[in-house]
Amino acid sequence: MADVRLVVGLGCLLAVTVGCLRWARVGRARSAVVAVVRAVVQLTLVSLALRGVFAAPPVAAAALAVMLGAAVITAARRLTAFRRPVLAVAGSCVAGAAVTLGIVFAIPVLEPSTRHLIALSGSVFGGTMTACTLVGRRLADSLVQRRDEIEGWLALGATPRQACAPIARHAVGEALVPALDQTRTTGLVTLPGAFVGALLGGASPGDAARFQIVILAGLLAAETVAAVALAYLLGAPRQLPAGPHETGRPGGS
Repeated sequence: MADVRLVVGLGCLLAVTVGCLRWARVGRARSAVVAVVRAVVQLTLVSLALRGVFAAPPVAAAALAVMLGAAVITAARRLTAFRRPVLAVAGSCVAGAAVTLGIVFAIPVLEPSTRHLIALSGSVFGGTMTACTLVGRRLADSLVQRRDEIEGWLALGATPRQACAPIARHAVGEALVPALDQTRTTGLVTLPGAFVGALLGGASPGDAARFQIVILAGLLAAETVAAVALAYLLGAPRQLPAGPHETGRPGGS
């Protein structure tokens, strides 16, 4: 019966989403349906796979590799303005995740268990993916919009990195806005999923808050490291991204 109610509830929520998008003539209705269906399938498979991971901790390494790989590919596919961004995105995601997970489990802030590692890693990988997508897209747009400014600095003898530095810094700042807003409004505007999930799982409010605080601080750290790293790796292009009606022009050597 619970499964039937779940299906009905998801169907109603999806119907509202699709109906609103169609009414507004926003061409994202199909994407919304695909996203929800994929989420259902993927979470079902993940829930089954995690049973095996928790039963056999060595398998956790493979699970983490799959999660990280999916995050890197998803973010890199959004950055079509750059040539071969996969390595830059991978390095940025790994850097953000390694710093955060290393601190949390080296101190240790959380008990170094497989459950905590998988739970925190999933959130951190997702955060670095979002940060890389946002900073990369903002950087690409700004490099196109402010092309004349960049070329002016290059003409004065600046290196590509010096000419693009203000744009890269601005891209990082804009990319971190969602993470900063989420962190500063927690408990006032929203009750995050980890907090609610821990409560529903039987944890005390204090323990649930402790776990959520670790996740929020970890996400902010991971996203900051990933955003700064990606802005550095992509922020001195030899060729500026092409505008809507351009094929790209050199950005310096």
